[in-house]
Amino acid sequence: MKKKTAIIKLIEYELPECFLTNEILATDFPDWSVERIEQKTGIRVRRIAAQYECASDLGVRAAEKIFINSSCKREEIDYLLLCTQSPDYFLPTTACLMQDRLGLPNSCGALDFNLGCSGYIYGLGLAKGLIETGQAYNVLLVTAETYSKYIHPSDRSVRTLFGDAATATLIQRSSATKEIIGPFVYGTDGTGGKNLIVPTGGSRLLRSKESAEVVEDEHGNFRSQDHLYMNGAEIFTFTLISVPNAVKKLLFLSGKKMEDIDLFIFHQANKFMLEHLCKKLKLPENKFFISFKDYGNTVSSTIPIALNDALSQEKLRAGDLVMLVGFGVGYSWGATLVRWV
Repeated sequence: MKKKTAIIKLIEYELPECFLTNEILATDFPDWSVERIEQKTGIRVRRIAAQYECASDLGVRAAEKIFINSSCKREEIDYLLLCTQSPDYFLPTTACLMQDRLGLPNSCGALDFNLGCSGYIYGLGLAKGLIETGQAYNVLLVTAETYSKYIHPSDRSVRTLFGDAATATLIQRSSATKEIIGPFVYGTDGTGGKNLIVPTGGSRLLRSKESAEVVEDEHGNFRSQDHLYMNGAEIFTFTLISVPNAVKKLLFLSGKKMEDIDLFIFHQANKFMLEHLCKKLKLPENKFFISFKDYGNTVSSTIPIALNDALSQEKLRAGDLVMLVGFGVGYSWGATLVRWV
């Protein structure tokens, strides 16, 4: 029986037109200079969606680039996977709406999955499962996020970090005899859910006049319960424990050593966190790829954007083994290996 092996064929991404620069932020937060913002975050520019621009709009544009720049035709897509925490509606599923907008066949499966910074890893795992069990030949994995719509403009704890973006990855069945994507390590700790959250908007806590009341926290940030809240210190602590453990477990499962990995691409959270992870794991800087200074933290899109940039900068070449690690909101984390073809 012919082996069904999933491979990444192409990655594209789409950014909004609007820029949020450090100069703008320094004007809004006078006690933070342009230099201090970049020093703390490693970010110079974030791309921000327009008022009526949805994550799905960015996702559709990213996906259209796949059909322009690959030989895959839209009628050949068997499955659309959309990773987003910024859906158009609670229902219907945004992936269904994107199937129609992209002109994908009615025989195509389509689903949303709500994950943040680990979402790309989970999406690769889902796509691999669909392909290698014979359920699909061509899977379109889209990540799309507009966190900016959840952020209060006077909350610098998150406004300085997050940017909006979407990516599209074409994952196909190949005749490769060896595993190309995998193995996978996953992890979940829901006790940390309260540390990165938009409290209202779902069924648990409805939006109201009271929930919209803006208050100032002890650090001088302003937000209401309708806005994104992040406990940066708790997430930092979680990351420094979960990521090294995931890396260690992935190496054990794959039978690989650190020196066997040609490139490490982690979720591009912020400069402070990435520098600490690199130091704790004792990774060589020339193998630890960072690419977010002109995008910001784009949540589920950071890893595929970094992969695309690594390719264009010739930091990633055919035959290389790359380790991908995502971590964040949930808490959720995931890691995998990809042999680039």
